[in-house]
Amino acid sequence: MTIVVGYVPTPQGDAALTAAINEAHLRKEGLHIVNTSRGNAPVDNRLANEEQLAAVRQRLETSGIAFEIEQKFKGDDPSDQLVDLADELEASLIVIGLRRRSATGKLITGSQAQRILLDANCPVLAVKAD
Repeated sequence: MTIVVGYVPTPQGDAALTAAINEAHLRKEGLHIVNTSRGNAPVDNRLANEEQLAAVRQRLETSGIAFEIEQKFKGDDPSDQLVDLADELEASLIVIGLRRRSATGKLITGSQAQRILLDANCPVLAVKAD
């Protein structure tokens, strides 16, 4: 089985990665790290650069857990991409990081986390950064 992790280069993304590593050890499963862009081009601050991905790779190699890292540039919504991948891989769990947002912010832009929580066909672990 595999745990799918939605990673962005933020404190929330780091919290999700930490929680996923812990879950992978407990469950004895591998990780599939996904970093997505909102558009068709890599011009999104949510998209990790080579240095950030290298740091994630090093952290995972140190953990001793089997892993894959994937960046997606499709035009689909990142939450849809994460849920679709979890279905495709028959993931046992999705791990995402949460950030605080105002009620207005949620109304205007919607909530990626909420969509993942509602649409996922497997359990979702949502964690906050310290």
